[in-house]
Amino acid sequence: MASPPPPPPPQPEVVEDFFGYVKVYSDGSIYRSNNNNPRNLLLHDHHYTNTVHYKDCLFDKQHNLYLRLYKPATPPFTKLPILFYFHGGGFCGISRGNPRPHNLCFRLAEGLQALVISLYYRLAPEHRLPAAVDDGLNALRWLQGQGKLRDSGDEKEVWLCEEVVDFDNVFVFGDSSGGNMAHHLAVRLTPGSVELEPVRVRGYVMLTPFFGGMVRTKREEERPCEAFWSQHIFDQMWRLAAPVGSDRDHPLVNPFGPSSPSLENVGLDPILVMVGGEEVLSDRVKEYARRLKEMGKNIEIVVFEEKEHGFFTEHPRSEMAETVLLIVKGFMSHNSKN
Repeated sequence: MASPPPPPPPQPEVVEDFFGYVKVYSDGSIYRSNNNNPRNLLLHDHHYTNTVHYKDCLFDKQHNLYLRLYKPATPPFTKLPILFYFHGGGFCGISRGNPRPHNLCFRLAEGLQALVISLYYRLAPEHRLPAAVDDGLNALRWLQGQGKLRDSGDEKEVWLCEEVVDFDNVFVFGDSSGGNMAHHLAVRLTPGSVELEPVRVRGYVMLTPFFGGMVRTKREEERPCEAFWSQHIFDQMWRLAAPVGSDRDHPLVNPFGPSSPSLENVGLDPILVMVGGEEVLSDRVKEYARRLKEMGKNIEIVVFEEKEHGFFTEHPRSEMAETVLLIVKGFMSHNSKN
């Protein structure tokens, strides 16, 4: 009598489920949904039909990475400053076409009268840190290459001609995980970003930079939840994004962790930090700004009381957004070339 067939191997189990959008299985396989808008945010294109134009540009063929450029439809008589935008999403979510960064970049280009370049970097857990930071640096190097090209030829992006934009007047704007990227780029680059000539980064804007740590802050312990975001979600993001085998004190997660290099003697270009007073991350962001200030760094922090995570990025046409734009515009004006 024939023996029965062996039982089928056990099916892999889900060990991480990020809103159903990303799932990690026990065998190491990863599922990522094709739905690029899991929170059903609305596009605001119709608000900017006559004020802002945009286009996509492939900048990294090896990794199939794109930049999205936004240009005021009627630019001023002077050259446009360049604003590099790094989106949020905990390094795990938001890819090209998601409404949140798209709507925000429209607003930034219109409100700041700047050429905005939005980077769609590689995402975790398929590509854990430092992949996103490396992509940010490579995007700036791509801009450097554009600045060195003549205003003609197949590789020259016409929106980046010297008559249109000012390569000597570049700012980096990072939202949440993008703010984390902005910090690490500020540390990697020398003051004045001489290694990127003719590109000159004049300053960094960090909107609630996404940092973590094994030791909880008072806010994280006592009020770990907002209306949507929570410490539980942030912890999961770090499990998905931090280098394999690391914890929330890895230097890419916690700039002041026990193994993080000292920033005491690191020169930094000017930094503007903004955070909502009701954010779970608020104490951590305030501590970041305080410690850099004590080191003598040129850093300013603005706290928007009673505001939660995403108060600007999810509501870019609100009255509060107007205030944010005025603050950023003042920071750019103060730190632009004379």
